[in-house]
Amino acid sequence: MKILITGGMGFIGSYLTEKYLNDGNSVYIVDDLSTGSRKNLKHLEDDSRFKEMLFLHEDTILNEKIILELIGTCDLVIHLAAAVGVKYILDHPLDSITTNIQGTEIVLKYCDKFKKKLFLASTSEVYGKHVHAPLIESDDSVYGPSTKSRWSYAASKLVDEFTALAYHSTKNLQVVIGRLFNTVGPRQTGRYGMVIPRFFNQAINGEPITIYGDGTQTRTFTHVDDVTNAIIKLMDNESSYGQMFNIGGIKEISIKDLAEKIIKITNSKSKINYIPYTEVYKSNDFEDMQRRVPSIDKIKKQIDWEPKQNTDKILQSIFDSLS
Repeated sequence: MKILITGGMGFIGSYLTEKYLNDGNSVYIVDDLSTGSRKNLKHLEDDSRFKEMLFLHEDTILNEKIILELIGTCDLVIHLAAAVGVKYILDHPLDSITTNIQGTEIVLKYCDKFKKKLFLASTSEVYGKHVHAPLIESDDSVYGPSTKSRWSYAASKLVDEFTALAYHSTKNLQVVIGRLFNTVGPRQTGRYGMVIPRFFNQAINGEPITIYGDGTQTRTFTHVDDVTNAIIKLMDNESSYGQMFNIGGIKEISIKDLAEKIIKITNSKSKINYIPYTEVYKSNDFEDMQRRVPSIDKIKKQIDWEPKQNTDKILQSIFDSLS
């Protein structure tokens, strides 16, 4: 099978590429390297087994000519390309909205034209400012004002979902939407504000671990291996089409406890330093989500999936990869 992965040189895309190649598929990738890196795929490019199976294109998903050609060539599309990371969103608000909305519309248009199956990566951000847990797929979306650029990412991804579902209902496009909750693992960088790699880097270097806010905000973290397994299983399950699914861990942890775990794992002398959001995001465009915990009942019932790695195993695997 021929598979197109947009954003395939990114963190999640590189793991998905490796799994599809190992299963004997040809993988085509388009990535503008705004947040991805060719280094993520170097081990695959250097592997003689994949010489005639891996095809890389450094380009934007806004280039309709290349998207037309690649979607026409491939059997299945995994659409991961998007503006990601709070820092990137705040620094590039217009580019982020354009990439997420216009880019996704281009992908949807040509998947419909050629009748190709599509996985659309969405995000837990679409739930907005809920404080209850767990979050279920039918929950309302609750956002802050449009003057806070931080919510533009959530809103743009929600528009992507609306558009994908409209293509399914009106044109019978075979699309699955996955709402990803804090996917982490080896190869992820802290470049755009990703909290775990940033904490590890600070702890290993004996620097203060900087927590934004008071550290009581909670998250669930999911190993990239579990996430990519879920994506593959969903796309192999035809009754998943036209639906959205939470893909995430189930163990809630505060950011303060996360920092303390990383200090312990690394045997670091680092101290925790709390920084107000107003000092980190000086534009005052930021609001945080206090909790982000998914219900995975729906995906578990659909494809018998649940994460295999808990927070401790995830953190240990990341530390081992850095040693």
